Amino acid sequence: MAILAVNAGSSSLKFSMYPLELGQVQPSVLSGTIQGLEPGGIPEMGWKFQGHSERKPLLPVGDTDYVAVKDPFSQALQSLRRLLLAVPELPRIEAVAHRVVHGGQLFRSSVVVTDDILQQLSALDSLAPLHQPHNVEGIRAFRSAFAGIAQVACFDTAYHATMAEVDYAFALPQALSAQGIRRYGFHGLSYQYVMSTLQGLSARANGRVLMAHLGNGASLCAATDGQSRATTMGFSALDGLMMGTRCGALDAGVLLYLLEQGWDHDRIQKLLYSQSGLLGVSGISADMRQLRGDASPAAQQAIALFTRRLLRESGALIACLGGLDALAFTGGIGEHDAVLRERACFGLSYLGVALDQALNEQATGDRPMAIHLAASPVEVWVIPTDEGRVAAREAARLLLAQ
Repeated sequence: MAILAVNAGSSSLKFSMYPLELGQVQPSVLSGTIQGLEPGGIPEMGWKFQGHSERKPLLPVGDTDYVAVKDPFSQALQSLRRLLLAVPELPRIEAVAHRVVHGGQLFRSSVVVTDDILQQLSALDSLAPLHQPHNVEGIRAFRSAFAGIAQVACFDTAYHATMAEVDYAFALPQALSAQGIRRYGFHGLSYQYVMSTLQGLSARANGRVLMAHLGNGASLCAATDGQSRATTMGFSALDGLMMGTRCGALDAGVLLYLLEQGWDHDRIQKLLYSQSGLLGVSGISADMRQLRGDASPAAQQAIALFTRRLLRESGALIACLGGLDALAFTGGIGEHDAVLRERACFGLSYLGVALDQALNEQATGDRPMAIHLAASPVEVWVIPTDEGRVAAREAARLLLAQ
């Protein structure tokens, strides 16, 4: 048996298959991405299986031309089904585990999806408008294409359910707090994986830990006893750190000013989610790798601001922890950008963080790796994340409990 973990977005579908052995989730045996799922898009699937990788468009017409379809997502699911059936070595799928960005106040742990739960999840669309609708539509599509197979919703907000009210409450009237306006936090599946991995590697994992998920979306999580205590993302996935195209923490007065200037909801939403961050500041790219190779003042300004915001938010969460025992980097930037890790650790050297330069250069995100000097009072780790495996574990737990 196996769990298929999926992450449905606006234009892509990521998938990984995790076998189950004696109830335990094993490493992925099949993984891939289907891109081009936007309306009018041309779907293309790439996958890896037992060291073999392949990528091809899904809708051939003639020898070289391809056409768009009215419902590329449904076409993608049918192609995924054919792929799973075409590989006889693959185990039978017992459940599909879906990454869902927002669980709101109702869902503090993963659930097997029912019609009622789907309606409740759709009601949360406004809390994560660029993610939640696609996550929910993905579940609906899989329920249809993989009929009879359990669909499990795994929430990015659930890991942060252990935060105390003083850490999740906003300084707003109680009537608004009662409506669910509060800090939820995100990247929870990633943090759950990083913490479980760190607990198997370090005796300090249950101490004061700062985890940094740095990628196109970026956030920090402060944890003790393996549980989330505070995080930088809030009511939405906009708060906290500067990101690829998102601004991070922003004075609400800026939004009032833009409204006074005649900006409407859609224009402001596009600014905050799609036109800010590394892309907005540099005017070049949201990709840190491209900015690293660009010597222009605009590119360097964007990198400097990203680094400064990382240090500023780190200091705030470390203060909430009352000190620091371990620091863990994950995400696309966190796992692969040695320069950023070096500058972040240098900025935290007043806490005793001492980086081993050689180890830092060797860490490329292919495996968990300690990168601190032996004498460092604070451990520093690079831990490649695997959100799909956490989702698969959650699905397996629910199935075994039935």
